[in-house]
Amino acid sequence: MAFSLLSLFSCKTEKESFTSLSVEAFAEFIQKEEVQLLDVRTPDEFSEGHIHGAVNIDVNAEGFEQEAIKQLNKEKPVALYCRSGVRSKKAAGILYEKGYKVYELDKGFLSWQSAGNEISK
Repeated sequence: MAFSLLSLFSCKTEKESFTSLSVEAFAEFIQKEEVQLLDVRTPDEFSEGHIHGAVNIDVNAEGFEQEAIKQLNKEKPVALYCRSGVRSKKAAGILYEKGYKVYELDKGFLSWQSAGNEISK
């Protein structure tokens, strides 16, 4: 019983820590000048195609937190994405804990492409 309550509490806390956006909402949000766009996939994935204007910091690479702190401004919102939405949620949680205001693309780059949005290479 205690484990179940802890699991529910953890999920609630994660949902309150950052905002997941649909493709349409994400596309609109990243048009704002102050938004920092972050791709948290591997460098190889990034080179195959990414959202225009994104910087790449691999969430699974050693030193992700340090690199993010070095490159991102805590005073500006961060919009991030990965391939399918799993790694972006991990990265969003990490950045939220470091004091960033974070928004993530709910179903990732695959949903961005499926919606017919432009990509850069």
